[in-house]
Amino acid sequence: MNRISISIESPLTDDADWLISGSEAALRAVYTEDECFTFTASELDANNIDFFVARAGGKPVGCVALVRLDKYAEVKRLYVPEASRGLGLAVKLMAALETHVLASGIKLVRLETGDKLSAAVSLYKRLGYNVCSRFGEYEDHPASLFMEKELA
Repeated sequence: MNRISISIESPLTDDADWLISGSEAALRAVYTEDECFTFTASELDANNIDFFVARAGGKPVGCVALVRLDKYAEVKRLYVPEASRGLGLAVKLMAALETHVLASGIKLVRLETGDKLSAAVSLYKRLGYNVCSRFGEYEDHPASLFMEKELA
């Protein structure tokens, strides 16, 4: 695969739409609509949100969004299309996100994921995220798993 680049881009481009649609389809294959707490492209287009896109040879191969809040940042929409999996792209995207979080002065990163997304949960655990109680405006839901990591 070509060299990987990761940059902050608009979530309102055709490439972003392709990634967000793929992410949504992957979630809908496992969860019902009331079990998904995702952001649309237009919701990701906000001043406190950064949308990272990984590219190989100019083609989009993954994304993740970072929502900057007062006391923590939240991970949304981590997604790597099936054809690009196994290349460490999710790890690279999360590293870029965490570096960006630290540069913004925030030290706590949180996320909500699904209990059935075993690969994602395993990845987050390998990256040092620990299960925590629900946060923000999330309600208790049996399909949700909440995790957090304090950055050094």
